[in-house]
Amino acid sequence: MAEKVYTFEEVVKHNNNHDCWLIISGKVYDVTAFLADHPGGDETLLESTGKDATGDFEDVGHSKDAKDKMKGLLIGDFDESTLPPQ
Repeated sequence: MAEKVYTFEEVVKHNNNHDCWLIISGKVYDVTAFLADHPGGDETLLESTGKDATGDFEDVGHSKDAKDKMKGLLIGDFDESTLPPQ
C-alpha cells in the first residue's frame, strides 16, 4: 500500500504542542508524542513547523538513534510541488 501524500496546506495546520507535524527530506512526521522528550525542547520542533524543516534537522547533526526513532513518527510523503516559494 502506498503511503499517504500530504500537501503543504495540510501539514501547516499541525503547528502546536498538541498537534505537531514536520516536513523533513520529503517525508511528513507527526512529532507530537515526542515533543516532551526532545533533547532540544519542544520549542525547537515547534519553530520548524510551517516550512520544510530539512535544513534545521540536518544542521543539528542528529545521531543514528535519532534517525531510527524518526521512523516510528513517519506518517507519509510530502508533495514538494505544494511548498510555497521561499
